[in-house]
Amino acid sequence: MDRTRQAMGEILIYLFVVFLITGGVLAFSYVPSGETVGYTGSYEPLRGTPMSAAYDSILDISMDVRGGLFLRQIHQHCAVLLGLGAVVWALLGRFRYALAVLGLAAVAALGGYGSADDLLSGTFLARVPIPVWYGLHLVAALAVGAVLVVSSRREAARQPRTAGLMAVTLGLTAMLIFLV
Repeated sequence: MDRTRQAMGEILIYLFVVFLITGGVLAFSYVPSGETVGYTGSYEPLRGTPMSAAYDSILDISMDVRGGLFLRQIHQHCAVLLGLGAVVWALLGRFRYALAVLGLAAVAALGGYGSADDLLSGTFLARVPIPVWYGLHLVAALAVGAVLVVSSRREAARQPRTAGLMAVTLGLTAMLIFLV
């Protein structure tokens, strides 16, 4: 049971690294602004439609940036897998860390949806400025990483990692990201 819990923690760390890398690459094309702009991208039916600069940049990432939609999908897929993995990790006995990861991941997800300015725009949460949502997303995501690293270091101090465990968890992580 200890090795299974440790392997799940390793998988969560690898998922977080992929989540962090894809988020970093996406951040180069994202504009966290609530300013209203007209759409000028390649999707003809939306040309000239007024929308926030944040939503315009997300449409631009999805349709005009090479590999942008793929990166967005991997980023979102890793976020979902982090949440599900934290639940499994909690069931394996890491309640304190897993609940912290799950709670912070939920806050990061809400911040990510709020910074996209698409799903929350018609609700009372739309009153929160987009840069605040984006900041919440970044801070919560980094806090998830900190909790995972602290937990992993404590787990490794009790039971050191082996090369076999790391190879298996890397393979399982790649399989989860690309095949599920």
